[in-house]
Amino acid sequence: MYTTIAVEDGLANVIQALHNAGFKTTPLEDQSLKGVRAVVVKGDGTNILAPEWPVKMPVINAAGRSADEIVDVLRDRLS
Repeated sequence: MYTTIAVEDGLANVIQALHNAGFKTTPLEDQSLKGVRAVVVKGDGTNILAPEWPVKMPVINAAGRSADEIVDVLRDRLS
């Protein structure tokens, strides 16, 4: 599959699940998001996405979801 997903720091279980499902990951922090197909954030109230970033891709809130649920959501949205 080799789709690259930017993942916010602190979501190691999500990163592992994404790798197991065939996704590539990159840290969200300090990323230009070039080549990234989706973003996963912790959803803890901090807004890591700067307002000037033209984000036209799925942004998945990980709060209250298991790593497997996040993988399923990404598969659905990127298919």
